[in-house]
Parts: sequence; C-alpha cells; structure tokens
Amino acid sequence: MLLSSGDWTAIWLTLKLATSATTLLLILGTPLAWWLARTSSWLKAPISAIVAMPLILPPTVLGFYLLIFLSPNGALGHFLANMGLSPLPFSFSGLILASMIYSLPFVIQPLQNAFVAMGNRPLEVAATLRASAWDRFIHVALPMAKPGYLSAAVLGFAHTVGEFGVVLMMGGNIEGETRVLSVQIYDHVEALEYAQAHTLSLLMMLFAFVVLAFLYATQKVNKQKAHIGSW
Repeated sequence: MLLSSGDWTAIWLTLKLATSATTLLLILGTPLAWWLARTSSWLKAPISAIVAMPLILPPTVLGFYLLIFLSPNGALGHFLANMGLSPLPFSFSGLILASMIYSLPFVIQPLQNAFVAMGNRPLEVAATLRASAWDRFIHVALPMAKPGYLSAAVLGFAHTVGEFGVVLMMGGNIEGETRVLSVQIYDHVEALEYAQAHTLSLLMMLFAFVVLAFLYATQKVNKQKAHIGSW
C-alpha cells in the first residue's frame, strides 16, 4: 500500500517533533539528572516523583492539564499572552513542550543512572589533579556517561514517536502542523481506511522493534566492555 502525501507529512512532522523534543531534553535534562544523582537533599524524593509521573499518569490527563495551564486563560498561557507570544496549544511549539514533559522520565532516568553508576572515584582523582568542577563534569563525567546518553536519546526519541493522547489533547489534529503519525493512524481508522492504517501501524511496529533491538545490543556491548575493563 503506497503512502499518501498526508502520510508522508505526518511521518516528517513526527520525526521533526521527536528530534526537537529529545535534543532539548538531553540538553536541559542533564543538569537535573546530575543533581538527582549527586544530591542528598530532601527535595530529591518529590522531584524524582514529579519526573516519574508521566510513567503513571494517563497521557490524556497530562495533556488535559497542559492544555488548561497553557491556554490563554491559564496561568502560564495568560502570562505568555501578556508578553505578546503566540498561544502554545494547537501549535507545533506546544507539541514540543508537551512531548518533553511526557518523555521526561525516559531521558532523565537513564542519565541519572549513568551518573550514579560512575561513582565518586573518577571525580575525586580528577580533583587531586586540580581539575575544576566544570572540567571534571565535561572531561570525566560526560564521557563516562555516554551509554546513558545513548539510552536516553533512543528511549526519548522512540517514546515521542509513539505519543498519541498528549499530542491529540495539546495539538489537536491540524494537518501539516500537529497531525503526527499516531493521529494520522487514528484518522485512517475513523475513516475506515484500514489498509492505510495497517501500513502505518506496521511501520511503527518495525520502528519499535529496531529501536529496542539496537538498544539491547548496545547495552550488551557496553556490559562486555565494562567487564573486560575491570580485569
């Protein structure tokens, strides 16, 4: 079954969304993951719970409250309107923000685990060599956390590609603007276009299999390298 122009547009929009959301999450989430891995503050438990909430909350619930909060009458939406900024609901920018929040634990938790697994010893050794805190983070922590960054990037990207409830609530169904792949499949099913829905669904299943197979294979290689390095 050949893909229609609308299908290709939805695929391109989905890849653009997943790339944007994952890139921003890796950049903005790194300080949070580092803090969670290193802190002993009492705030760690509640903040960790907030980060993990998208794992439990139904996507429609999260999307609903984001829609309310960011609407022109909402707290943040009203502030943005007063600043002369365009409303985020039913826009691609709004989809990026919603996707970042919904994929937060899939990026933060692998990064946090990588920083924890690194331990304190490498940083202490670097400190004895008079490396500053910034140098220790850039030249020691980040290189050692590469497997965590790979896992975070793959999981964050794949999770964003598969979103439905959050993007439908926050972005609606605007062709070329917010109609991503999952919404396009939903439209095909509603229109009883099962052949088109099958084609896109099989592509999604193949994508999920390839992503997970790649992730597990990479983790296995990293474990073997770590085992060899310990000898």
